[in-house]
Amino acid sequence: MKLVECVPNFSEGRDKVILDAIAQEIRAVKNVTLLDVDPGADTNRTVFTMVGEPESVVEAAFQAIKKASELIDMSKHKGAHARMGATDVCPFIPVSEITMDECVKLSKKLGQRVGEELKIPVYLYEYSATKPERQNLAEIRAGEYEALPEKMKKSEWKPDFGPQEFNARSGATVIGAREFLIAYNINLNTRDTKKATAIANIIREKGILKKDENGKAIKDQNGNKVYEPGLFNHCKAVGWYIDEYNRAQISMNLTNYNITPAHVVLEKVRELASERGLVVTGSELVGLMPKEAIVQAGKYYLNKLGESAGLPDRRLIETAIQSMGLTELSEFDVNKKIIEYAIQSTNRLADMSLEGFCDELSTDSPAPGGGSVAALCAAMSASLSAMVANLTINKKGYENGWEEAKTIAEEAQKIKNDCLHAIDEDTQAFYDMMDASRLPKKTDEEIVFRTAQMELATQKAILIPFKTIELSLRAVCLSEKIAKCGNKNCLSDAGVGALTADTAAKSAYLNVKINLPGLINEDFKNDIFNKALKLKNEVAIIAQRVFDDVDKEI
Repeated sequence: MKLVECVPNFSEGRDKVILDAIAQEIRAVKNVTLLDVDPGADTNRTVFTMVGEPESVVEAAFQAIKKASELIDMSKHKGAHARMGATDVCPFIPVSEITMDECVKLSKKLGQRVGEELKIPVYLYEYSATKPERQNLAEIRAGEYEALPEKMKKSEWKPDFGPQEFNARSGATVIGAREFLIAYNINLNTRDTKKATAIANIIREKGILKKDENGKAIKDQNGNKVYEPGLFNHCKAVGWYIDEYNRAQISMNLTNYNITPAHVVLEKVRELASERGLVVTGSELVGLMPKEAIVQAGKYYLNKLGESAGLPDRRLIETAIQSMGLTELSEFDVNKKIIEYAIQSTNRLADMSLEGFCDELSTDSPAPGGGSVAALCAAMSASLSAMVANLTINKKGYENGWEEAKTIAEEAQKIKNDCLHAIDEDTQAFYDMMDASRLPKKTDEEIVFRTAQMELATQKAILIPFKTIELSLRAVCLSEKIAKCGNKNCLSDAGVGALTADTAAKSAYLNVKINLPGLINEDFKNDIFNKALKLKNEVAIIAQRVFDDVDKEI
């Protein structure tokens, strides 16, 4: 599922009525979860954190910015934090299945709307910056709100969106895209801050201050201090003492976990600590992190053990928690610490018991229906391939197939996760169609709007089972691979996996086909039908081949 985080900062930290009004605008948007509201009285600033589906997050951010422009008057604002607008900064951050380029597009879409509809000058920063000098937020915000009247007159400070004129009430807003920041601390068995700082200086990107033979800082020709670069890029680190824990910590901000993962930094710190007679006793996550970041850690430690990493996400996360000592100082609640779980619905079909799901399926409600069942079948197919792969890894006599089995197990888990998500997606798509069909149609404008919404909802209701067919093809290919290299005692399971994928594809195909007559766009209709038919037939051919081979061998 595509998820994006958005963290708008508003120049108000004291008036609860205003903050509640902004929060209400965000909560009113479907498919968006407001995770946190962090006000500061001294700074007179509040950081909102929301996560959700990309387009929904853009809508929620716009409505929040609009409400802030109505309620916050920058001409009267005072606070300790640097600021230049009622909505000061609004970054988009990729969480799962979304690229930085996509986040840049979201930021520009929001920026254009804010500039055109609200008449607020908008500057793009970080990955969205249109000029190198605008990448750094501090450069754009230099002089703050008070400098804007003169700044806006200069050609080099023409906004990326909105009017090139001073907006006394709302100031200016900075919008952009940046990487996810993980706040992560490593615990040491010492109270000595200097020892923690020494290691922090080695690992941080900035590095260690260079000194001459007399211990004085070396400076360059411009009088700036010179540093020896540290071990990790995208790592900011300091050493400090925490009285509450009675120990020193290395406190870090990791600004790109794909380049510098927390577990890799932890292992290097363990190494450096051991060289100095210190022991890393555990570590601590401050705030939340994307699921992928901790899943990567779980796979890392299982690979070090020579074990299969093709396990359910919860098992991988448990391995990471244990290996990183994340429960040393406090409980690590995955449902509160991992973004995807924190925003996950509490009444998902995928979380039901088998009996509960079948009971729900058997009622007179039209959803869940065949589309959700198709996705469940594809999930079971992938699960069977993962099972056979895991029963092959480290088994005597199958040494030549271990590495391929590991790859199959991990890929099967990814497919399984996507299919489980599609169970609820399919049902939600049906309800979205029903919502669109209930829209008013008394005036010409209402008819046009309802027709457009029905078309969008119908396309979504088709694209979800179409995705299930695509996943079924990936699943049946894994069934064929594991049937060839896997544990022969599990051949029947590989065969069932292939047949279940075939059932999933055919079932999803029927759900695509039944919704096609409701479409207006003939090009979309013909294209999606031809693709679905081709994929369905391809799955059937592979499934039959696997069945025949397995049937013959057993």
